[in-house]
Amino acid sequence: MLRKIIKIDEEKCNGCGLCVPACHEGAIEIIDGKARLVREHFCDGLGDCLPSCPADAISFEEREAPAYQKLPCGYTGTSGLNENECRESRLSQWPVQIKLVPARAGFFDGAELLVAADCTAYAYGDFHERFMKGRITLVGCPKLDGEDYAEKLTEIIKNNDIKDMTVVRMEVPCCGGLERAGAAAVKNSGKSIPWRVVTISVDGEILKEQLTD
Repeated sequence: MLRKIIKIDEEKCNGCGLCVPACHEGAIEIIDGKARLVREHFCDGLGDCLPSCPADAISFEEREAPAYQKLPCGYTGTSGLNENECRESRLSQWPVQIKLVPARAGFFDGAELLVAADCTAYAYGDFHERFMKGRITLVGCPKLDGEDYAEKLTEIIKNNDIKDMTVVRMEVPCCGGLERAGAAAVKNSGKSIPWRVVTISVDGEILKEQLTD
């Protein structure tokens, strides 16, 4: 179809890459040191990338191009998914930070609890589907927050009908604080709930999955 679409002058392009994040549709990539329109069907013709280019290498043209296509849930080529795939967020409540979440809340009733180190969602690629789906998610970093989460987690388990708990941590030593807090919370709550610890490597692999008494 005939439509307005961007045009990149490769002679002017200096390969700075500023146009890549400016294109919210994920239509542009840097290849061999030059910006290239690699997904014509993702270019919406609005030109958000134009003002980001310091070399004035991007302009509009009207030509035959595939129809503009946006994935139904709003994901685009920058998501890393196949064009026909679309993943939904599995977050089911707010807030998620352990420090901010209330000790008693309706979303805890009958909940399967996920207590995760901040870094795990970035290290493990399928974190939403593998760990968050169907669970109430709490996140934190004992090293950066500088506190022991045991008291807060104890209150949550004691004051709500928690069915089970999964602690997901990184392999690094500082994440041991999260595992210890989980163990102390179950013990101090006076309740007997099943819980497990999953350890993620720094390169995104599951190293160990351990059910804990």
